[in-house]
Amino acid sequence: MADKRDYYDVLELSKNASADDVKKAYRKLARQYHPDVNKAPDAETKFKEVKEAYDVLSDDQARARYDQFGHQDPNAGFGGAGGADFGGGGFGDIFDMFFGGGGGRRDPNAPQRGNDLQYTMTIEFKEAVFGKETDITIPRTESCDTCHGSGAKPGTKPETCSVCHGSGQQEVAQNTPFGRIMNRRACSACAGRGKIIKDRCGTCSGSGQVKKHRKIHVKIPAGVDDGAQLRVSGEGEGGMRGGPAGDLYIVLRVKSHDFFEREGDDIFCEIPLTFTQAALGDEIEIPTLSEKVKLKIPPGTQTGTYFRLKGKGVPRLRGYGQGDQQVKVTIVTPTSLSEDQRELLREFASKSGEATHEQSKNIFERMKRAILGE
Repeated sequence: MADKRDYYDVLELSKNASADDVKKAYRKLARQYHPDVNKAPDAETKFKEVKEAYDVLSDDQARARYDQFGHQDPNAGFGGAGGADFGGGGFGDIFDMFFGGGGGRRDPNAPQRGNDLQYTMTIEFKEAVFGKETDITIPRTESCDTCHGSGAKPGTKPETCSVCHGSGQQEVAQNTPFGRIMNRRACSACAGRGKIIKDRCGTCSGSGQVKKHRKIHVKIPAGVDDGAQLRVSGEGEGGMRGGPAGDLYIVLRVKSHDFFEREGDDIFCEIPLTFTQAALGDEIEIPTLSEKVKLKIPPGTQTGTYFRLKGKGVPRLRGYGQGDQQVKVTIVTPTSLSEDQRELLREFASKSGEATHEQSKNIFERMKRAILGE
C-alpha cells in the first residue's frame, strides 16, 4: 500500500472537493486515459488508478474511511471500497456513465456514439442581428478510411480475444478477511476491447480512427444573442464500430457596437440635442440598424427623454416581427460662449424669471450654510 498515490492527488483535487468536483475530475481524466482513446503504454494503468480513486471518493462512506485510515482501511476489499476493483467497476462503468446504459455491462464490440464537440465563434453585432452563413474548419476524429474503423490491416480482421472470449472482462479472485470475493475487471489481454488486432492498420495504428480537419457550412439565424448555442447534428467526433457521430455545438460570442446597445430584442442608442433643438423642437435624422429615419423632436423636450422607433430592433428569434429601437436624447450644454451669446442668455433668463449664475451662486451658498447648521 505504501507505493499507492493519494487518491486526491490522482484526481488533482483538494481534500475539501465537493461531490460534483470529484465527478468532473473523473470524467476529464477517464476520457484522457481510456485505452480506446489514449495509446500511450501507461494509459491503462493510469485509467485504472483514476477509476480506483473515483470509486472511493465518490462514495460518502468509503471517502470518510479513506480520510481517516488512508490506504490502510480495515474494510478494504469489502462492500465496494478500498480495493482496485470496487464493485467490479472495470471499463464498462465509465461508458455507462458517458454514453448511457441500462445497468448491464457494456458489450465491448457494440457500436459506440462519438463525442460531442464545442466550437466558439465570434461574430459582429449586426451579423447577430441579421444572421449570416459561413464556413468553419474544425479538427475532429473520424473513422479511418483505410480499415473502415476496424483497426486491422486491410485484408485482415480483429480476432476474438481467447482470454475473455469477447466479453472484455475477466473474473479475478481476491482474498479478504471476510472470505474469497470474485471481482470483474477489464481483460488484461485485450484491454477490455474483446478483440485482438494482430496486424494493425498502418494509417490509424489500430485505433480505427484518425484526426482530420473538416469544413462545415454554418447558418446563423437572425436574432441570436451573445452566448447563444447552435447544435449541428452529426458533426461531432466520429463513432466507433459503426456507431453514430456526436454533435457539434457552436457557442456564439457577439462583439459590442460603438453606437448601438442591445437588451433582448430592443436596440438602444443615445442622440445629442442642442438647447435650441430641445426648446424649439426639430426634426432630426436617426441611424437604425438598417437605414436612417426621421424623428420629430417636440418643443420643450427634456434631457433623458426616450423615443420609440417601432419595429426597428432585432428580429425575434422564436417568433414573428422585430423589437423596437429606443432613442434617448441628451441635451448638450455648450462649453464656450461669446460675450454676445452670454448676454443673450442673461436676457433670456431675465425675461423667463430664471436665476442667473450669480444668483445661483448665492442660493448654493445659502444651501451650504443650512447643511452645515450655520
